[in-house]
Amino acid sequence: MADHLLVDNRGGVLHLTLNRPDVRNAFNEALISDLAAAFDAAAGDAAVRCVVLGGAGKMFCTGADLAWMKSTASFGEAENAADARRLAGLFEAVDRCPKPVIGRIHGAAMGGGVGLVACCDIPVATADTFFAFSEVRLGMAPAVISPFVLRKIGVGAARELFVTGDRVDAARALAIGLVNHVVADVAALDAKVAALAASILAGPPGAVAACKQLAMTVGELDRETAAAETAALIAGLRAGVEGQEGMRAFLTRTPPAWTLRSDGGDA
Repeated sequence: MADHLLVDNRGGVLHLTLNRPDVRNAFNEALISDLAAAFDAAAGDAAVRCVVLGGAGKMFCTGADLAWMKSTASFGEAENAADARRLAGLFEAVDRCPKPVIGRIHGAAMGGGVGLVACCDIPVATADTFFAFSEVRLGMAPAVISPFVLRKIGVGAARELFVTGDRVDAARALAIGLVNHVVADVAALDAKVAALAASILAGPPGAVAACKQLAMTVGELDRETAAAETAALIAGLRAGVEGQEGMRAFLTRTPPAWTLRSDGGDA
């Protein structure tokens, strides 16, 4: 990867760090492409058990790079649509990654940066972080990120924050469901992120992926379909290698095999 994205696998925890601190980790075409590719690669990499997404410097991400936006000012409607689809592909790659994604959020998240927060499974923010859907102040709308944001904060909060563009502090972000945890400072942020990653690694990779998929999809199913699909899921997990190993470990009061592995592979 290029210097604008730092990639570091620490014992199965893949740290992806936006590394454009001079422009507050704003998106440009290269960062969008490389970050999407990194998440696509993580999805199929058995050595990756979870992902931590963060930003270098003083802020997490402030959305689109103004220089990049200026370069697209002459785009026609078709070019703008293609550009938006590429950005949507990034958010989809983060959101649908089968590995849990922990957001390490500090400083500020604005525009598309809030979209990244919304795509994380477990965003954690420092108490001094602020958030803003700033697109309206530029004569635009948070269109591409809206499907991901609405699933987190709901229509009520979105109808206010999309149209005002006002800044939201971490306490409000927690109250509306944009982030899961708020901590005092960066030291506490790193400690909380490490604790969450350790909790994820305590479960086997197949079951963890199944649990993430369950949480994301079961609410969209009708009752009959949900009953059938959840019954099939638990039956498959119980009979599978991980389920059998989990029961063996529980009954014998010994650690399951996956806690003894360091390569991130299945037990």
